[in-house]
Amino acid sequence: MGPMTAEVAESAENTVSAENTGAVQVTDVADVARIWATGWTVSRRTPRPTERPWGVYMEVGSPDRVGRHVLLEPSADVVRAAAASVEAPHTWLEVPAEPRDVEPWLPAGWAIDEEESGHLMAVALRPTEPVAPDGYTASVETDDGVTFVRVHDGAGELAAQGQMAVLGHATVVDRVVTQEAHRRRGLGSFVMRTLAAEALARGARLGVLGATPEGRALYETLGWHRSAPLTSCVYRP
Repeated sequence: MGPMTAEVAESAENTVSAENTGAVQVTDVADVARIWATGWTVSRRTPRPTERPWGVYMEVGSPDRVGRHVLLEPSADVVRAAAASVEAPHTWLEVPAEPRDVEPWLPAGWAIDEEESGHLMAVALRPTEPVAPDGYTASVETDDGVTFVRVHDGAGELAAQGQMAVLGHATVVDRVVTQEAHRRRGLGSFVMRTLAAEALARGARLGVLGATPEGRALYETLGWHRSAPLTSCVYRP
């Protein structure tokens, strides 16, 4: 376990210890953001985050997303310091604050991307007995620290999927998708419950994810709670 992963595991333990058995009581958004950033890199098989004075930096390496600075504190000084360090276009800041609050803090050349912005969410994991909806079968596979849940229809076509990275006492859920032709059949909920069951079996107690506005509605029905908004800002000089 590397230094960043060990620190994240400790953050997860501290965050879980502060929770009761009901709604998640996450008082330190910085811990949730750090867990999410580290789990995202494990899930996407990118280099582990590196420390910065304002948070952590994740190398992404795609043309439209060179990297992401995940800020641990939402303030004008922190946002401006992180932005000032950026030279490469298409570098992003992820700020745990509302877009209306972040916008005045951004220097010239930066813009908020409303479509990419979303929410940091967390949940105290609870055991369930997920059952695939009629007509569907599920498979679970773990490869190099990432667990994949895939759901296929009767013809063998992929209908829904999701994945996660377990980091000690926390798991980071990622890439939960239901194909359009199979929506509104409970597949997203089934994938989430299956991932939670697998995470509990591996010793995790806290779930963390980054949600789109559309995804937030599903996750809230499953007991997840918003820890903070997550505003995505991109440098396009």
